[in-house]
Amino acid sequence: MEQFSWDAGVIALAATPIGNLADATPRLISAFEQADLIAAEDTRRTGLLRERLGVARRAPLVSCHEHNEQAKAEQIVSCAERGQRVLLVTDAGMPTVSDPGYVIVQVAIARGVPLTVLPGPSAPLLALALSGLPTDRFCFEGFLPRKQTALRRHLEELSGEERTMIFLESPRRLAATLEALAQVFGAGRRAAVCRELTKMHEDVWRGSLGELKEKASEVRGEIVLVVAGAAPQTPLTPTEAVGLVLSRVEDGERLKDAAKAVAAQSGLSSKALYNQVLAERK
Repeated sequence: MEQFSWDAGVIALAATPIGNLADATPRLISAFEQADLIAAEDTRRTGLLRERLGVARRAPLVSCHEHNEQAKAEQIVSCAERGQRVLLVTDAGMPTVSDPGYVIVQVAIARGVPLTVLPGPSAPLLALALSGLPTDRFCFEGFLPRKQTALRRHLEELSGEERTMIFLESPRRLAATLEALAQVFGAGRRAAVCRELTKMHEDVWRGSLGELKEKASEVRGEIVLVVAGAAPQTPLTPTEAVGLVLSRVEDGERLKDAAKAVAAQSGLSSKALYNQVLAERK
C-alpha cells in the first residue's frame, strides 16, 4: 500500500466514520499521526476517535464548529501558511457537506493555501446507493426548514425537481416531514428512509411517501431521506391541470395547496386553477 504523503503547509479535509470505526481509512490514521494541528468540530469526540484508532496525542486539537468557524478560519489557515500540516475533521462524514469546513476552504483558496482531501464515508451517498432510486442525477438538499410555512414553500419549489433528492432529518421530525412531502409531491412518490447507516441497527425502509409516513411515528437514530424526482413533465393543458388538482384534493390535500403546487408545476395561474376547480365541483 502506498504511504500517505502530506506536504507541509497543506490543509487536509478528511472524512471520518459515520458509525462503524472499521470505516476509518489508513490515510485518515496516517493523517492523524502526521498532523501538526487538528481542527475538529468537537474536540472531545475527535480526541476519542484518535484514541480508539490507537494514535498518540501529538497534534493539538482546536475547535471549529458552526458557531465559531468564521472567527477561527483565519487562525487555522494562518497555521498552514506557517508550514504546519492542518487536518480538518468533523464529527462524522465529510467536512463542508452539511458540516463545518466551507469557510476555511474559502479562506484557504483566497490566500493561496493548498488543500487536499482524504475520501471516506458520506451518509448522503451511502443512502443514495441503498435507496434503490435513480442515481444518475441527484441533488443534496440537506436539512429542510423547521417552520411549516417555510417548509411548505420550499417543497413546492422542489415539486418539479426531476433529480433524486437527498435530505437529512431528525427522528422526531421525520413523520411530519414525510406528511408534508406526501401532501406536496403526492403520496405515491417513491422514497427511502435510511437509518443508522453503517451501525449495528442499520435499516432502510423503501416505499411510497404515503406508506413511509405511516411507519415513522416512533423512530430513532440518524436519518437520511431519499426521494425520487418528479416524472419529466410535458406542458399540462388547463383541463389536465384541473384534473390533477382534483386528484390531489381527493388524496386529502387542501384545495388551495393543491392549486399552488400544480400551478408551480404547470406554469398556470393558481388562482385560475382554484376558481376552475370550484366551478367543476358545483
